[in-house]
Amino acid sequence: MTTDSLELAKSKYQNGKAAFENGQYREAVDNLEKASALLARNTRLAGEVDIWLVNAYEAAGRSQDAIALCQQLRRHPHHETRLQAKRLVYILQAPKLKRPKEWMTEIPDLGALSDNQDKIRVTVKPKKSTSKPKTIEPEYIDLSQVNTKDNRFIWVALIGVLLTISYLIWLSV
Repeated sequence: MTTDSLELAKSKYQNGKAAFENGQYREAVDNLEKASALLARNTRLAGEVDIWLVNAYEAAGRSQDAIALCQQLRRHPHHETRLQAKRLVYILQAPKLKRPKEWMTEIPDLGALSDNQDKIRVTVKPKKSTSKPKTIEPEYIDLSQVNTKDNRFIWVALIGVLLTISYLIWLSV
């Protein structure tokens, strides 16, 4: 493997990771497949690229490709790659749980909107009130429901303050 192909593979790998993290899964798959093709199969970097490729396949809706690649990676010479592949294949083959519709929030498809900004422009004008401002009436409190029983807290607080002040005076003398 030449250093040029290694650098190209690393560049494709970084581009694939960035595309994956930005939600561009098809582009991530393309870049990661190209990077994987440029690398020797038994290297640590190739294993790392393939693990990202498994995730990109799954995110792009290509679950069978993700599982097949994971099965291959379970026999990879690099220990960490084998471990991750075993964990991922377990997750990918787990049964999919169905969620009730009321648990889900539906996101509207904004792809149908035109790119023309003139059609999307929205102006909001605050309404001018012509009526007089409302006067706020004081809220009356029923004193029969207010707890007026002395809980002696004020006396405890006063004694604490007096003791603290006397201690400070005693220290300064």
